[in-house]
Amino acid sequence: MPQSSAQDRIHRLVPSPAGRTHLVEQGSGPLVLLVHGFPESWYSWRHQLAALAAAGYRVVAIDVRGYGRSSRPEAPTAYRILELVEDNVAVVEALGEESAIVVGHDWGANIAAVSALVRPDVFRAVGLLSVPYAPRGGPRPSEIFAQMGGDEEFYVSYFQEPGRAEAEIEPDVRGWLAGLYAALSADTMPAPGAPDPHFVSPGGAQRDRFPTGRLPHWLDERDLDLYAGEFERTGMTGALNRYRNMDRDWEDLADHDGAPITQPSLFIGGGRDASTTWLADAIAAYPTTLPGLLSSHLLDDCGHWIQQERPEDVNRILIDWLTRVTSDK
Repeated sequence: MPQSSAQDRIHRLVPSPAGRTHLVEQGSGPLVLLVHGFPESWYSWRHQLAALAAAGYRVVAIDVRGYGRSSRPEAPTAYRILELVEDNVAVVEALGEESAIVVGHDWGANIAAVSALVRPDVFRAVGLLSVPYAPRGGPRPSEIFAQMGGDEEFYVSYFQEPGRAEAEIEPDVRGWLAGLYAALSADTMPAPGAPDPHFVSPGGAQRDRFPTGRLPHWLDERDLDLYAGEFERTGMTGALNRYRNMDRDWEDLADHDGAPITQPSLFIGGGRDASTTWLADAIAAYPTTLPGLLSSHLLDDCGHWIQQERPEDVNRILIDWLTRVTSDK
C-alpha cells in the first residue's frame, strides 16, 4: 500500500459558483470529497487525508463557501444548500472527474446528503458523520425550532438574527470555539443534568453554558490556534449564514419531500452526541430513507467531533466502506 503523509497535501483554489473553493488534495485513485461542518474547516479532516490517500483514494477536503480561503458572498441567500451542492459539483468538475464519493460531517453531512439526493449523476455514494439523514418534510424548520426549549432558546433559533451570534463570538473567537468544542466532546461535555449548551437562557449567551479550563483530548493549542485564526480573519457570518437558510432549503427541496437517498451509504454517529440521540427516529428510519445503507455505526463514549475524537475508528470504518463501494463498481 502506498505511503502518504501531510507533506503530500496540495492546497488549491478552483472555480466555483461562489467564486472560488479552497481545497486540500492528497493521494490518487477514486475521488472522495470531504465536507466539513460548523464551526470548522478542511482541517477537521486532517486525520483522514493521509489515511484515505494511503488506502488508494484521491481525497479532497474543501473549505465550504463562507469558510477559510473559499469565497464568502455577501448575500445571506447565497448560502442555501442547493448553492453549496453546486459548489461540490464544481469541485468535481474542476478536478477533471465525472463522479465522486461524498462524505460530510455535521452541516457537511446535510450538504453531502442533499448533494447525493439532487445530483446522483455526480455523487455515486454518500457517507454521513454525526448528523443522520432525515428527508425534507413536516413544518418549516423555524417553526419546529421555535417550539423547542420552553423558556430557553434553541441555538439554531439564536443563530437566526444577523449579527446577534457574531456579537457574542467575534470579540473572543478563540475562547468561544474552545468552549463549544469542549461542550460537545465526550471527555469534556457538561455532566448529565447540567444546563444544556444547545440552549440559551433568556438574556444570556450560548457561551454561558460552555465548560472552561480544559481542552478536549483531540484538540491541542496549535489546532485551536488554526481554527481561531481562520475565523478571526473571515468573521463568523459566512458560517452562520448556513443556519439562516434552513427555511429556504425547506422551500427549495419541496419536490424531494420524503425522498430517500438510494446510492450506497454510510452513517457513523457518536454515542454521546445529541445529534444522534435527538434524531434517533431518523436513524431507525434508515431502511426506508437510506435503502442503500451498507454500514451504520454508533461509537461508544464519543461526542460530536467524531472524525477528530476517534480518528482511527473512523478511518477504519471509512476505508472498509469505501472498499465495498469501489469494489461493487
